[in-house]
Amino acid sequence: MSYVSNHVHIVFSTTSRLKLIGDDLRPKLWAYMAGIAKNHGMHAVAIGGIEDHVHALINLGPNLGISKAVQVLKANSSRWMNEHPGVRFEWQEGYFACSVSRSQLGAVRRYIANQSEHHHRMSSAEEFDLLLKRHGFDSPQ
Repeated sequence: MSYVSNHVHIVFSTTSRLKLIGDDLRPKLWAYMAGIAKNHGMHAVAIGGIEDHVHALINLGPNLGISKAVQVLKANSSRWMNEHPGVRFEWQEGYFACSVSRSQLGAVRRYIANQSEHHHRMSSAEEFDLLLKRHGFDSPQ
């Protein structure tokens, strides 16, 4: 038996940051993504976001690396979104991911839970740039 604690904060956006995730679909999509994670041996600690992006705090478990986990989440969730009438949905290429220590799980969980409130003060693009800077990456702009 393997015991792996590998928590990762993952962020990815809709293509061109289009506001495609409506208020009515959001809770259903987050729950569906948690199910995707579970079905692939991961554990979704928290999933949330707003109309143009998602934050997922995932324990990857022993079998998947970050790249494969993101691929699985994106492919299955976009397929599910496209099953809804009138929706043409796709995720943007690329993603942000960083490891999260056990001591910071609560803080990241709260951050994800407060996305709507958080984005009254900062756009999605500004948030993404801030995450990149905090983790030592240059802004893509």
